[in-house]
Amino acid sequence: MSALFLTATGTDIGKTFIAAGLIRELRRRGRAAAALKPVASGFEEWSAPASDPARLLDALGLPATAEEMARIAPWRFRAPLSPDMAAAREGRRIDFAELVAFCRGEVAARADVLLIEGIGGVMVPLDERHTVLDWMAAVGVPALLVAGSYLGTISHSLTALGALRQRGLAVAALVVSETEGSAVPLDDTVASIARFADGVPVVPLPLLPPGADDGAFARIADLL
Repeated sequence: MSALFLTATGTDIGKTFIAAGLIRELRRRGRAAAALKPVASGFEEWSAPASDPARLLDALGLPATAEEMARIAPWRFRAPLSPDMAAAREGRRIDFAELVAFCRGEVAARADVLLIEGIGGVMVPLDERHTVLDWMAAVGVPALLVAGSYLGTISHSLTALGALRQRGLAVAALVVSETEGSAVPLDDTVASIARFADGVPVVPLPLLPPGADDGAFARIADLL
């Protein structure tokens, strides 16, 4: 069984787009893919069909019903804020031990490939003491780090990569998703990051329309 934890250098970088593309690629190969988006903020019932959990379910060929949403995304919050803030707005909090146990249980129960999509970037707070990085370290599966191609991403990418390695996490690949309107050439950004990535594959993903596929997804799938 293979599992990957998708994280990023920040928010709105493209984790869900990449997770969905990877799911489609795995299913084309006859692999039994599953996905989780355990924590989601900015989630409103009226816009649920366009939410990140719904996009993952669509890639999996599953209906975006309330039951399926609750199954893959148990911790959902309305405010588009970091999870600790969004939970506090509703008088709630994320039980870190419960979150980790949920993910570990799903990893143990799957026969083939499980993708766990995080929330925001590596250091986003989940509660008063824990970050996404703590969550990843506790679950203990390899990471897929997603970055943009905007000016400044080289420092952000290498900082996030260093944080993952410092916690002993294996990094399967670093995907550089092209940022719309960026003046920095994607290939140049990838080459610069790769020089400092110490052997971690750096995969370019050009700007694509929703639902489109690219060879980058096949390269990532080859790692599983």
